[in-house]
Amino acid sequence: MPIDFPSGPVTVRAPATSANLGPGFDALGLALTLYDEVTAEIVDSDTTVEVAGEGAGQLPGDESHLVVRAMRTTFEHLGAQPKGIRLRCVNRIPQARGLGSSSAAIVAGVTLAQALAGMPDRAQALRIAGEIEGHPDNVAPCVLGGFTIAWLDEEHQAHAVSTSVDARVEPVVFVPRTLGLTAEARAALPPTVPHRDAAFNAGRSALLVYALAGDPGLLHAATEDRLHQAYRAGGMPETARLVAELRAAGVAAVVSGAGPTVLALTGVPSGFVPGPGWVRHKLGFDLAGARLTR
Repeated sequence: MPIDFPSGPVTVRAPATSANLGPGFDALGLALTLYDEVTAEIVDSDTTVEVAGEGAGQLPGDESHLVVRAMRTTFEHLGAQPKGIRLRCVNRIPQARGLGSSSAAIVAGVTLAQALAGMPDRAQALRIAGEIEGHPDNVAPCVLGGFTIAWLDEEHQAHAVSTSVDARVEPVVFVPRTLGLTAEARAALPPTVPHRDAAFNAGRSALLVYALAGDPGLLHAATEDRLHQAYRAGGMPETARLVAELRAAGVAAVVSGAGPTVLALTGVPSGFVPGPGWVRHKLGFDLAGARLTR
């Protein structure tokens, strides 16, 4: 059945996300109050992309743009492909810093394509976004908002549940000027880990769920990790140093996603200075996930 695409534009607001949160590798994530806004419109001409803010002048302006690719994949799932797309991106999420900029682009594209096709479906959006991203830890909080626990079933399809976070948890991110690449960060991980380290992280992940829900005093212990952060430290020594300094000051600090941004979940001392090259942002938790506005 052909799809009657609307004549006007549709806009989606997609939140930044922080994944892993220490021990919850590839499973746990948070949606944060920092947003990319993307507007899409179906056209009878070639695809064009305009980017303002983060990534302006660097991101592609054609079909190779990640939002467009996510839209095309979604249209394929829905059984229709429009001729062209006019896209405008107002980006506020730092690119390649461990705050889910690629996940926000993917989720924005999936959500926009569903809206333009008149077929909104959050469960489907999560599955398609997870398929494109390859792992659901960032796309889940971007789609659902809040604190999410995500997993893949036997068919490699993404699923997730979302819950709120205790109001006493105060997220602060420290964003460096340097970029990070998820592929390189993953390449630093060993193919196997000791059983005792896996058991350690399983316990800390369970404790983290409890701490975020209602006992922030346990977050320092709950954010300890033995699966990925130490292995990646050599590739981002300044990030590892900042995490260690914050934790020594009693702050529940972790590498945000694959880095190099650092996420602190408990109160950072007012006199703490991260050193040159870091920008500090106090954020909140987004509880709505990607949302459409017309």
